Amino acid sequence: MKVLVVDDDVVSRMVLMHLIDSCGKFDIVEAEDGADAWQQLEGGLRPAICFCDLRMPRLSGMELLQRVKAHPELGAMPFVLVTSATDKDTVLEATNAGAAGYIVKPFQAEQVRVHLANFLDQAVSVREYLAEEPAVTLRRLGINAERLLVYLTGFQNQLAAATADLELMLGKGEQQEARARLDRLHAGCVTLGLQGAAAALKSFEPGRLSTEAVQAVLADVTRAAAHQAGLVAAGT
Repeated sequence: MKVLVVDDDVVSRMVLMHLIDSCGKFDIVEAEDGADAWQQLEGGLRPAICFCDLRMPRLSGMELLQRVKAHPELGAMPFVLVTSATDKDTVLEATNAGAAGYIVKPFQAEQVRVHLANFLDQAVSVREYLAEEPAVTLRRLGINAERLLVYLTGFQNQLAAATADLELMLGKGEQQEARARLDRLHAGCVTLGLQGAAAALKSFEPGRLSTEAVQAVLADVTRAAAHQAGLVAAGT
């Protein structure tokens, strides 16, 4: 399976390629900037997913995203923006333009894994994918499928950030703070109809959170959110 990595900074590109490679067996194709990527795509390259830097000369990540989404054969490809910017306006603009999500430099392995979750050949438990039918969630929340996809993508980004934050909290022995963060993620699962993921987040004994157990559950919850997003996208 091909993964396209686009970044004019060769070091950032190599780091991201290494993280992708650590997630599973992928055929990684690199492009030195947006113009190079577009030339390869026009030439017939059809990656399963694209990770693209936001700020590049010749053709920016946002401009490449707009071209990809307007292309009849490429429009469905998940497009993940890579940025050092964390401002809400940038994230909102990318989401409105059709981005599947974003990752922030310096990269975290779990941020990358979130967006590759649908492509990983991993055994998952039945409980993990236990969830409402997307149509039920849409009626309950009173929204359309496109908005639910935005929510699920945003939740996956929250999970990636929480993974890093919780590791720091638990390393400092901040059990109560970690529990509060997990409770917020649990509320998100309930809202989005991810019943199995919600149950997993409530499975910890009070005051006995360990980094390894929390990381494992968050990886499961991330895959559940990605799986649900795939079901929603397939129904649109």
